[in-house]
Amino acid sequence: MSDLAGAIGLRAEEQELVRELKSGSEEAFALLIAQYSQPIYSLIARSLRDPSEAADVTQEVFVKVFRSISGFHGEASLRTWIYRIALHETSNQRRWWNRHKRQELAIDAPVENDEGESTCLAEMLATEDASPFEQAMRTETRERVEAALRLLPDAYREVVVLREIEGFGYEEIAEILNVNLGTVKSRLTRGRAALRECLKNNELERATQTGSTGLSRTLEAVI
Repeated sequence: MSDLAGAIGLRAEEQELVRELKSGSEEAFALLIAQYSQPIYSLIARSLRDPSEAADVTQEVFVKVFRSISGFHGEASLRTWIYRIALHETSNQRRWWNRHKRQELAIDAPVENDEGESTCLAEMLATEDASPFEQAMRTETRERVEAALRLLPDAYREVVVLREIEGFGYEEIAEILNVNLGTVKSRLTRGRAALRECLKNNELERATQTGSTGLSRTLEAVI
């Protein structure tokens, strides 16, 4: 009963925020940015190579939200709607980069191949208090997983990030991506497998280069 009351309260709060946004309230827009800017930036940064590009796209997302809020009629939650815009803008930016920037990469640019992670992506990418050694290991692992995610096809990466990192439910992901539930589950299964394979291949390469035998045990628990 308390969960239902909480959900009703959240919907009422969201409706009030939407009403204020539609009225042009700068305070409401500032609140929206404070609430969503960091998670939206993180979502975009997992798809783009350049942090400055991720920041620019994040800014563009909120410009689109501000300009389009009058057309938001509550068919989905406000959060779902904003994430949908963010993924659309990210996809546009990636297509632009593939057309115009790929050939400009320097020969010695970092190669984005990666390895392990432990129980789940959300845990691996979390930044909690830890010892300096644990922080160093976690940072290295996080960088490899982040880079591996960028190597996945867009359709797979989007579902994996939304589910494993952002914590959306299957139905919410279906709304964000405008696909059916079966497609979400299929892409998630394939995306997990593709990520696991990418991490495994990179670990094999690293083991060969260092003369080490066996895969990192972190791969045994990869998603």
